[in-house]
Amino acid sequence: MPFPGGLWWLLCCRQGFTLLRRDYGDADREPEADEEEEAASFELRAPGEQGPLEVSLSQPTRSSSGSERSLLVAEEMRSLIVEKGPGPVEDDPDVLMKGWLQREVRGSVKTSWIRPRKYWFVLTPDSLDYYSSKEKGARRLGSLVLTSLCSVLWPDKQTYKETGYWSVKVFGRKHCYHLYTEHLNEAVRWVCAVQKVISSKAPVQTPTQLLMRDVEEHCGNPEVLEQIYRCNPILRYTSSPLYAPLLPFPYGSLDQSAPGPRSYTTLRDEAVKLFNSLQQLELEQDPVPLMQGILQTCLDLPPLVDEIYCQLVKQTTEPPAPGGQGDLHYWQLLTCMSCTFLPSPPVLRFLRFHLDRTESRFPTSEMAKYACFIREALGKTKGRECVPSLEEILVLMRRQEMICTVHCPGAPACSVAISSHTTAEEVARELVSRLGLSQSPNLFALYEQSRRREQPVGSTTLLADVLTRFENLAGEQQEQDPPCRLCFKHYGFLDTDNVPRDSLEFALLFEQAHEMVLRGYVPTSEETLQTLAALRLQSLNSDFSTHAPFPRLEELFPPHVLHARLPPPRRRPPSKCRGARLRAGLLAGGLWGQALAKQRAERDQRLRGRLREEGASTVAAIVEKWKLLQGMGRPEAMAAYVALVREWPGFGSTLFDVDLRAPGEPEPLDTFCYGRISSFGASDSSTFRLSLEDQDLLFETSQVDEIAQLLGTYLASAGARQPPHPPEPASSPPAPAPPVPPPALCPAAGPWQHQPPTGSFPS
Repeated sequence: MPFPGGLWWLLCCRQGFTLLRRDYGDADREPEADEEEEAASFELRAPGEQGPLEVSLSQPTRSSSGSERSLLVAEEMRSLIVEKGPGPVEDDPDVLMKGWLQREVRGSVKTSWIRPRKYWFVLTPDSLDYYSSKEKGARRLGSLVLTSLCSVLWPDKQTYKETGYWSVKVFGRKHCYHLYTEHLNEAVRWVCAVQKVISSKAPVQTPTQLLMRDVEEHCGNPEVLEQIYRCNPILRYTSSPLYAPLLPFPYGSLDQSAPGPRSYTTLRDEAVKLFNSLQQLELEQDPVPLMQGILQTCLDLPPLVDEIYCQLVKQTTEPPAPGGQGDLHYWQLLTCMSCTFLPSPPVLRFLRFHLDRTESRFPTSEMAKYACFIREALGKTKGRECVPSLEEILVLMRRQEMICTVHCPGAPACSVAISSHTTAEEVARELVSRLGLSQSPNLFALYEQSRRREQPVGSTTLLADVLTRFENLAGEQQEQDPPCRLCFKHYGFLDTDNVPRDSLEFALLFEQAHEMVLRGYVPTSEETLQTLAALRLQSLNSDFSTHAPFPRLEELFPPHVLHARLPPPRRRPPSKCRGARLRAGLLAGGLWGQALAKQRAERDQRLRGRLREEGASTVAAIVEKWKLLQGMGRPEAMAAYVALVREWPGFGSTLFDVDLRAPGEPEPLDTFCYGRISSFGASDSSTFRLSLEDQDLLFETSQVDEIAQLLGTYLASAGARQPPHPPEPASSPPAPAPPVPPPALCPAAGPWQHQPPTGSFPS
């Protein structure tokens, strides 16, 4: 068939391949019902196979007539398998397996009253065929070509329980054979035989993959490169839909492990849907939500990362309006991709060539600036846990850095410029230097802080991922809940005795001690808690005055102490009589249920009134103690506060939520020095193992990684800072007082008096 435009042939730059732009129709072939296809195929045989390889490199188009399509699966089958006769041959040496199987022709859900039809199936090294009977000359009803992209599913018990048949599913390019048999052994034999044929096939390649190698091989020859791009529209921008992926994906491979509420189909279908989203991106006035959706799909389905990179390279190659709004949207999404995902080496090399080519063709354009930014980002990207937040996408579209706010207890909040690659350790190190804490022997870290939870941010965690989590949580939280925030605090205490009282570090120490008190980590008497609240007021407002601002009680006094004063709710014992429970259930939905709801509302109102009374009496007691502090300065009040907290033996320890299967006691169950530890680690995901000189301890906890990380940091710091001498055991922290144990790693302030820190685990 002549080449469009009057040319008869074109020699491809790849040796041994002839790239022809022509239709793959054959006028004298007989079409079959199962071989009809809706889209052009981009799949080829492996380069090592015998015979010439002919591909269509024009952009696939959809036409109304099957004979006019650029590539039909029947011709693909004809190029992959040997032509068969009109019926099965008993002594054919190529037959690997044969037998009767039942098939659902329409692929509907099998029910017990609709029996699938029986066919004679023959498995060969190239295809799975089925016939109307096993007699010679029987009509072949269909054929499923087997390539490396096909897949087969093992029989499952659920289908057998529902139907009484064992199911075997074989996925092809556009068709899926649902086969059934009454015997499990027969189903297993068919699955193993089909899988063996699939595994023996060479990997299928696409023209995009071949052309990527061509471009890489001839990157030093501009004339050949221009000829490749000019003669292969598959590498260039298109406004037409894409009916097949640019890269090969397995047939029927459903991603069942994708997190989140999204539901996905096959990888091939998702790749085509993503290209439709890319084309929609050109016309969007606000492309940020659509960009985030595309990035989320790539995060959920990692195999699609290379595909999206190839699609973006295609759409930014020779667009109709270079530098226009639609073209810049593609470059902006490519910028976000480069800060989130790292492509495979072949795609990465092709992408870098595309960036160099764009910079050389448009050296002073916005596209060249994006190309330079993307190249630098690819050298830093190592993978993300979350997709960029909406704010991060807006910043990346302008090729700028984000401003991250970090709150410091006792000091103004700090604004830090971060990129998509900035880690928590880098920000903590910058804040240590900025706040003048470089000479402190203690350790500092960033914390994720909310109203109910506080946990340290891992040193290698990207702050951009943390900000994305904050954005997601903000949409789930109630309006009265304070937003999540980053906080800079002490992480490990090695020496707190020598901290100057007028220093910023002492202010941090004071604020963390106050947080410990409010969270219930300091078990002490109510009298001491009221004194601490009065000292807190003195440090905030100086001497007592009726005009001085008074914080909320929960900001001065532990709330759980007030709730502990309330009487516990009376619970009616459950009735053992089934009839009584039934009558109670029936009455609950009528007038009796309304009366119960009214009683509960009245009881809750009485409890709230009692809580207000207890709070008022506590406030009065705190104010009386505040009046006694007349003339005390802020530094003295802070020092007195810290001194009272230090009376607790566990001050300076780090608390973890562990389960020792023992009742809570006011004293620690065991105390040991770090010098006695011979090894430690995780026995499994919920058990922390600690080996001492003479015993092994096992702790059941959900914080295995946090304990191991902090313990390793302590041991390393103590070995680097302290001289070797026999350690003196220090007292360990008792069990926390609140009814709910601390949910995460909770640093507590305190000194270790020039000795290796001791560790303990509260019961």
